[in-house]
Amino acid sequence: MVNVKQILTALGKAYPLAKTELQFNSPYELLVATILSAQTTDRQVNKTTPKLFSYYPTPEALATANCEHVAQLIKGVGLYRTKARYLVATAKILTESFQGQVPHTLAELLTLPGVGRKTAKVVLANAFGIPALAVDTHVFRVTRRLGLASGNTPEQVEKELENSIPPEEWIVTHHRLIRHGRQVCRARRPLCNECCLRSYCPSAKN
Repeated sequence: MVNVKQILTALGKAYPLAKTELQFNSPYELLVATILSAQTTDRQVNKTTPKLFSYYPTPEALATANCEHVAQLIKGVGLYRTKARYLVATAKILTESFQGQVPHTLAELLTLPGVGRKTAKVVLANAFGIPALAVDTHVFRVTRRLGLASGNTPEQVEKELENSIPPEEWIVTHHRLIRHGRQVCRARRPLCNECCLRSYCPSAKN
């Protein structure tokens, strides 16, 4: 039987200050950075966004941008041409439908181009402090290895985790699982012998 409380306590001791590594100064900047982060490291996104925001500091500015110019500014990230189109289209919707503000409900965020559940929940949690548990590749992998979830899709894992973890722990647990997945419970060659969770982990025992 998986002891969720003990796992959360161990994660808290290992990563007490875990938080998003994306750099942002507003909900708009976080939304853009999170859209860019798909299939791209946070470090690369942080290298890319300052120049982008120097040209387009607000949704209103980005809404009038030429997609090709945006694409050239974000060329260092994966799928940059597609993301450029998403960013301009999203900025237009923010300007026309949300008075230039990033919405703070899941349903509204999901109406924006390039925004799926993971991106929406990252924005809710980190821009607005609204309890949300985003399931990215690290959270998906680590929680399945630990036996915290067994679902085959991010949506299934998300539901399982939200049913077993208290809402007030969702945001910080998301960050701690990501940190653990990057540093220890890696996709290839996980460092099981160094893992603070190895005594709770069926995968480590196997």
